[in-house]
Amino acid sequence: MKSDAKPSRADLEAARGKLVTDVTAPGLKVLFCGINPGLYTAAVGHHFGRPGNRFWPALRDSGFTPRLFLPSEQWELLELGFGISNVVARATATADEVSKDELVEGGRLLAAKVEQLHPRWLAVLGIGAYRTAFRQPRATIGPQLNRIEETRVWVLPNPSGLNAHFQPPDLARLFRELLERIDE
Repeated sequence: MKSDAKPSRADLEAARGKLVTDVTAPGLKVLFCGINPGLYTAAVGHHFGRPGNRFWPALRDSGFTPRLFLPSEQWELLELGFGISNVVARATATADEVSKDELVEGGRLLAAKVEQLHPRWLAVLGIGAYRTAFRQPRATIGPQLNRIEETRVWVLPNPSGLNAHFQPPDLARLFRELLERIDE
């Protein structure tokens, strides 16, 4: 499938369980971490690839990026000091298909990745996933008290278009709060 083509139903089904390559490097300012890739994202091979996902507009609207990046431009984030990973690597149709055990194991693996890469901040995109993966049942959106070695942790809302609790201006404001603190 061409990366700019819309995936077919067969492409989406074939993407079930696939992995999407992390966009990472040592010493990032922020490592953004989704819950897990959706089938659309896995089919196109780019993080937050589904049209309607609000991750890329939130980055632009908050000031993380100077313009709206396309998912296919994900590698350009590295030049700005930002990267992308997931708590759980395997693609599913919905995040609800990810078990509690998978989230806990994903949190363990993510912590190991953070210990290796040493980003300044880990930004987990999804409060429920963060609470489960890091066993922090009372966590709220925003900065967390716990760290992974020297890496500070911030929780942001899931930018999926399905998350109606947070509208685009809310996402931009919450992302901007992190941006304003990344040099601390």
